[in-house]
Amino acid sequence: MSLPVLVAIVVLGIALSVAAVHFTGGSKMVTLTGADQAIGRFAEDFPDEIATAVRLTADSRSAFLDLGHGRTGIVHGIGDCFLTRVVTPGDVVVSNADETNTIQVRLRDFTWKGGHFRFANAADARALLNALGPRDTSSAKEAA
Repeated sequence: MSLPVLVAIVVLGIALSVAAVHFTGGSKMVTLTGADQAIGRFAEDFPDEIATAVRLTADSRSAFLDLGHGRTGIVHGIGDCFLTRVVTPGDVVVSNADETNTIQVRLRDFTWKGGHFRFANAADARALLNALGPRDTSSAKEAA
């Protein structure tokens, strides 16, 4: 078989594989329909956790759930599936991003590094920054 024919077959095979994945839903991006779906999806992986508040991102691809005791639940859409995590301020580094109502969350978990999350209002972004921001737990502050 000549080289040009082999290259054409390989290129055609790759193109057909990519098209098959796309048309069978592989490139679909899942979104949350609301707070109830976020709580329900989170409860599938963490049935003993109770969320007291839910903050959806503006694109409805992520939700942050207040769990109490300094813990936050995360539901994040990746492709056509949801990823869930429970994090504490020690597990993440959060900061304001350049855009309004956008924060950057970096996890110390190698399976998912986090990302930029934009909220519809500043109150949700500020609440998440307060929940996940660094805490001063030094003994000098406690003694004062």
